[in-house]
Amino acid sequence: MQNQQLIDHLFRHQYGKMVSILIRIFGLKHIELIEDAVQDTFAKATVQWRKKVPDNAEAWFTTAAKNRVIDLLRKLDADKSRIEKLNYSASAIAFNNLFEKEEIQDSELRMIFTACHPKLDPKDQIAFALKTIGGFSSSEIATALLLKPETVKKRLTRAKQTILKRKLNFELPAKKQLQSRLHNVLEVVYLIFNEGFHSNHNKLLVRKELCGEALRLTKLILRKEQFRCGASYALFSLLCLNSSRLGAKVDENFNSIDLKNQDRSKWYLPLINLGVNALEKANEYPDFSTYHIEAAIVTEHIKAPTFEATNWKQILELYKQLEQHQENTIVSLSIAVVFIQLNEPQNAYLILQKLEPNALEQRSYLFYGVKAKYYHCVGNIDKAISYLNTAIESVPNFAEKTYLIKKRDALLTV
Repeated sequence: MQNQQLIDHLFRHQYGKMVSILIRIFGLKHIELIEDAVQDTFAKATVQWRKKVPDNAEAWFTTAAKNRVIDLLRKLDADKSRIEKLNYSASAIAFNNLFEKEEIQDSELRMIFTACHPKLDPKDQIAFALKTIGGFSSSEIATALLLKPETVKKRLTRAKQTILKRKLNFELPAKKQLQSRLHNVLEVVYLIFNEGFHSNHNKLLVRKELCGEALRLTKLILRKEQFRCGASYALFSLLCLNSSRLGAKVDENFNSIDLKNQDRSKWYLPLINLGVNALEKANEYPDFSTYHIEAAIVTEHIKAPTFEATNWKQILELYKQLEQHQENTIVSLSIAVVFIQLNEPQNAYLILQKLEPNALEQRSYLFYGVKAKYYHCVGNIDKAISYLNTAIESVPNFAEKTYLIKKRDALLTV
């Protein structure tokens, strides 16, 4: 069992690296063949490692994948001359270098920018990124994105067809395209993290592997000087600060714990420090992003020794800034919550009256939950219970549903 867990762990962490390196060697036109080759290597490891895992499992996998490259090259008639060059010429040096740490990172970055290429449909980008960079299976992507498996397969197929049809290059963007291409990449990484932090999975409230993958990708981006800017550091800060609270978000039975009742001693200090330092670094750059504001909001929560000591006025100002840059229903809903915390329910009501729960799609239960909070605040318990019932009916996640049921049951005894 432990060996299988190690293989699964390696698969998650090595898949993207191997696919990226092989695409750099063979080209994007062979992407399906390459994915099959990497799968073969892991299948081989699963059989060979049943009794004993090699001392350096990662090195074993790298060597096996490298040998698989040679096998593939030999099978491709068109590349016969190429393999000879790789084996006996100066190209062999370059080939071997592709498996060194710096070159692996470079290949992964090329893969990230390819997966988030503006010529790909935005709906396809995140699914394709999760598959090629994160090593997620189609069923895992379907679960993570609340899609049917058939929809995921269509999106992955469409992304690959677009790559071939538009003849996309496996390269880092040119300087003049850097800003807009980086914006796309950061947005996809942000979405991956959010799916982990507020999972739509019907059983899991938190998907730590998604959060971890988003953090890893952001660190990878920051390793290259040309990708360092205020936005990339601010996103890293936001992900670190939010990740620091993951251990306190659920109890031992995976039940949801809201911010008010979280044990703040469980917030992970090294990640908090990383996040705070990254935000300071972000502020040294001239560009500004919504990630700066979101990280500042989380910082306010982390600075407060208790929930009651939270500086809600400062958080309100930050949310208003965020609304100016990014007006959407989630931000408006958050402002309504802050008004309730400030004991200004009338202002919360004015906002809630303007919002459409359908705009939140699968997360419409959040709207009904805030409505319930508002009615509880003004003392209308019946209406609060009614809205909690609506929230319970619409929430897809079991842990969230259990949390809302507890809230509703507590009001029934008032």
